[in-house]
Amino acid sequence: MSLSTTFAQELQHEALATRKMLERVPQDAFDWKPHEKSTALGRLAGHIAELPSMLVPMVTMDALDFGEFTPFKPASVSELVEKFDKHVADGVELLKNQSDEQLPEVWSIRSGEKVFLEMPRGDFIRWLLSHIVHHRGQLSVYLRLRDVPLPPVYGPTADENL
Repeated sequence: MSLSTTFAQELQHEALATRKMLERVPQDAFDWKPHEKSTALGRLAGHIAELPSMLVPMVTMDALDFGEFTPFKPASVSELVEKFDKHVADGVELLKNQSDEQLPEVWSIRSGEKVFLEMPRGDFIRWLLSHIVHHRGQLSVYLRLRDVPLPPVYGPTADENL
């Protein structure tokens, strides 16, 4: 099995748990922050939903330029989940069809001439999958602080069994 196919399978697996978490986001709390320096709940959830879309430029382009990037601001939980599902499906399809020969090629995230990160494409894909899981963990803390029952991710939670 190719490494790209393994990435696709991991994305599908992690997306199941991430989707369950996104479905729990209270729509009336999109503007809520656990701390004044924290990102708003709706923005964090929107970021999680849009992260899989980064796979398109990772697979099809030499770099991602954030110069004209506009963050996704969901109007509803259903829009949030719908956007996430679409980006995951698109990403899985791209990864399944990507050649592992592309993985060592250098890829970058930039804003115009300013380079934020540069590393092999395969390392970026791994980084992106970890980034999604990281923010899902943040989201679980936000939801717990709002007394939202948490779904099981890698095992049961205090609220639900597997």
